[in-house]
Amino acid sequence: MSGELDPSRRRVLRGVATGVTAGAIAGCAGRGPDAEGNGTAETDQNGTDDGSGGGSEPVSGGELVYSQQVSPIEFDPIVVNDIYSQQVCSQVFEPLYAYDEGTDPVPHLAREEPTIERDGTRYVVELRDGPRFQNGEPVTAEDVRYSLLAPVEEETANAPDVDMIDAVEVVDERTVQIDLQYGYGPFYALGLTRNVVPKSVREEDKDAFNLESPVGSGPFEFVDWTEGEFVDLVKWDDYWGDELPHLDRLRFEPVAESTTRVVSLETGQSDVADGITPQTWQTVQSADNMSLQSEPGISYYYLAFNCNEGPTADPQVREAIDYAVSMDQAVSDFIEPAGERNYGPVPLPVADSWDFSVDEWADIPHDRDVDRAAELLADAGVPEDYTFRIIVPPDDLREQIGISVSNGLNEAGYEAEVRRYDWGTFLDSYSTGNEDDYNMYALGWLGGPDPDSYVYNLFYDGQIGATNGTYYENDDLMDEIVEARRASDIDERRERYESIIPTLLEDRVHLPSYSLRVSIGVRDYVNDFVAHPRSQYNPRVLSDYNNVWIDE
Repeated sequence: MSGELDPSRRRVLRGVATGVTAGAIAGCAGRGPDAEGNGTAETDQNGTDDGSGGGSEPVSGGELVYSQQVSPIEFDPIVVNDIYSQQVCSQVFEPLYAYDEGTDPVPHLAREEPTIERDGTRYVVELRDGPRFQNGEPVTAEDVRYSLLAPVEEETANAPDVDMIDAVEVVDERTVQIDLQYGYGPFYALGLTRNVVPKSVREEDKDAFNLESPVGSGPFEFVDWTEGEFVDLVKWDDYWGDELPHLDRLRFEPVAESTTRVVSLETGQSDVADGITPQTWQTVQSADNMSLQSEPGISYYYLAFNCNEGPTADPQVREAIDYAVSMDQAVSDFIEPAGERNYGPVPLPVADSWDFSVDEWADIPHDRDVDRAAELLADAGVPEDYTFRIIVPPDDLREQIGISVSNGLNEAGYEAEVRRYDWGTFLDSYSTGNEDDYNMYALGWLGGPDPDSYVYNLFYDGQIGATNGTYYENDDLMDEIVEARRASDIDERRERYESIIPTLLEDRVHLPSYSLRVSIGVRDYVNDFVAHPRSQYNPRVLSDYNNVWIDE
């Protein structure tokens, strides 16, 4: 394969993958096909579209109830690192640059695209005249400066998005100058799309800002919440944007069980339901009173190994486990049609847009051979009475991946247990590196449209104990990961990832599993709802291209 991207691929990546031209733990687009792989919305049996209203005039008012898979846990964008909390944050807070229907950043609080200087190490951003926070104060350059520096100063889990910043200078009340320590390719797509918070309000009481009274510049204000039950938002009548939401209220309700989410949708207890699973896919798709919207998702799900302690620290044992399971069969049985088999550690749309050697990655996993697995495990000295421990979060799909691995090890003559934890217990356990806590874990990552969001967070040794629970060691590869994120040239970055990723796959740090589609059930009276390929931005109820309304 050629070492350079063709011109059409370059256009896709302009301004997204390279900041020199004008992410989150999973669970804790466009209206038509296009060259960027944004896909189309699925239709129901009557051939209706994505809920555009069929020519009816929009109706203002009403409440939309959105069923989430997991309860949000906090609301401060500086610290939030799970998609369900981010789904709420995206209604209350706003970024300098928002994603369009796909994954291209477009000016939002910013007046125009950033001015980029000094070989991609300086970004100058001018704010629009008009944005203000819900307390009436204007959004200022100082608020932007604070929002960019706080994650690193407070050592939050999402600090890697901005830890390359050297300094942020307030040029004037509406202009910031951001200097980077080095050219960071994805800075425009990952760093400048982070939400802006009001410095004065947050500094007054960070805990209250996070859990009681978050204040942003978005079209909805925070009202109340009870963890595990609901989050209530109300339209901000003085929203600074060109258009107010049609909806008066927006309510988030966590419903963990997928069948229950669909029943809630069918009965009208909810209006939109996130996370339509393979088991409920056909029910939603064939129903008369709802439609299924499905977009290729920017997600990566995997089984990871503890490379620090226990048998799985031995590469031969990890290879044996690869022989013990057919990931192809597991994805076919338990994930499709809600997701697709993924052979690499980046989402399928990202691999496609970067023109990575996916076919070569697919040749690396072994065909299932339980006898060979048993032979390698015995040769590695794994005791016959050893019990492997696989931990999974409260998610049926990832549990089935764990069970598939467990069954393969059982057939190879070894005991293996799958422990399904609540999110709190799982997050406390998966990154300790202790054999007693886990040999393997099933997890996912929903980052941005750039390989760095996945390779750096999930494999770089500086992220061990934070977003990386593998404890994998390879000094040369770590240097290459750093160089890949610092390079400013697309072709150089791509060449480095084409070296990094096969090494990770051959060493079986992860067994890549699948990428999920963003699959959302929408009642027929909900109009102008458009699913976004990045799950954390759903439900997008107000944007440059849609404004959701209810016609009951």
